[in-house]
Amino acid sequence: MGCSSCSSGKDGQPKGCKNNGTCGTDGCNKLTVFDWLSNMSLPSGVAPFHCVEVRFKNGRKSFFKNTENLSLSIGDIVATEASPGHDVGIVTLTGELVRIQMKKKKVDVESEEVKKIYRKASQKDIDIWQKARDREQAIQVRSREIAIRLKLQMKISDIEFQGDGSKCTFYYTAEDRVDFRQLIKEFAQEFSTRIEMRQIGFRQEAARLGGIGSCGRELCCSTWLTDFRSVNTSAARYQQLSLNPQKLAGQCGKLKCCLNYELDAYIDALKEFPKTEIKLQTEKGIAVCQKIDIFKGYLWYAYEGEWMNWHKISADHANEIIEANKNKEKVASLEEFASELIEDTKVDFENVVGQDSLTRFDQPKRSRRRNKNRNRNKKKVSAEKKNSTVQPTKGGKTESKNSTRKNNHRNKKRKPQQRKNNDKS
Repeated sequence: MGCSSCSSGKDGQPKGCKNNGTCGTDGCNKLTVFDWLSNMSLPSGVAPFHCVEVRFKNGRKSFFKNTENLSLSIGDIVATEASPGHDVGIVTLTGELVRIQMKKKKVDVESEEVKKIYRKASQKDIDIWQKARDREQAIQVRSREIAIRLKLQMKISDIEFQGDGSKCTFYYTAEDRVDFRQLIKEFAQEFSTRIEMRQIGFRQEAARLGGIGSCGRELCCSTWLTDFRSVNTSAARYQQLSLNPQKLAGQCGKLKCCLNYELDAYIDALKEFPKTEIKLQTEKGIAVCQKIDIFKGYLWYAYEGEWMNWHKISADHANEIIEANKNKEKVASLEEFASELIEDTKVDFENVVGQDSLTRFDQPKRSRRRNKNRNRNKKKVSAEKKNSTVQPTKGGKTESKNSTRKNNHRNKKRKPQQRKNNDKS
């Protein structure tokens, strides 16, 4: 949810908070949590929760203790404890919602992993932090060149400097284990800083870098999805999807996380359907299931040997036939049940203008070349009729203009031959 200052202005154009990620409700960042308790005050005598949530680069978040009892609000830049030195981040959540988030992520409040906040960041801390962040892009390009020169099967996807610039963390992905001991030595000599290598999965890489999915929206893993559940091809089978790896894979190269979103609804709907492996025994023959429609509740069956003729039957009728077969009874044919299905073809709206037809672009366009050729032929015919006006000749005979032109053309060809004969004589 965006902050209130991101609304549109008087002229209808979006204003934008222009806080560059430090807006009041943290609504412009990755994996944000909307503070719906921000406008509510605590009861008298109740102390606020002493932990806060701090965000670092690309959605990396951690919980810290406010041991100094600083008055912190969302958007404040703070200096936090790190090993070694200190780190700089932005406060994204305060109050009782932090307690709920820590319980959700199973983080113990009294554990040693929860470090403390030193102070609010000064201008000097912010300047050092910004200079370190400006170096990341150039170092990432140079680090990839070194990894390619050493022929290491790894991909350096992201780099993050610590707030004080004393340590640089390299996030990389690899299918197998990588021996990067020589790589760390060259990185330390090249960049003159402490190096930490951290391997992440392909899903975590997509979550850190972000992107646009095939649905046209931002990736779920980089906006709101916090846990990565395993996705199997059985989820696509339940939803009657074609097992095409190019369509089922996301930006990370793995199966899309959204295949699990509606899986439970499909499984519940399939409980009312008979199994597709069961064959229907009829007096006309044995029928085999060819296709099902989960939304409308229909199944298509075809007799063995007549695979081109499909019969549409509802799920209730199919279950009825199966129950009869269990009692060693056979139905006459599938046509009896298929004829009872009356499709409702009534249109909910009336097409008055004629512009809302879904098939208006499916009609083939008429070729313009034929019309042009027809127009040219008509023009030629009309021109010939005008030129074919009758003219009297010397002998009283009549001939057309076209015939006179042909005769003149023949006479021109004969004249040079007569001249040659005169020259010879």
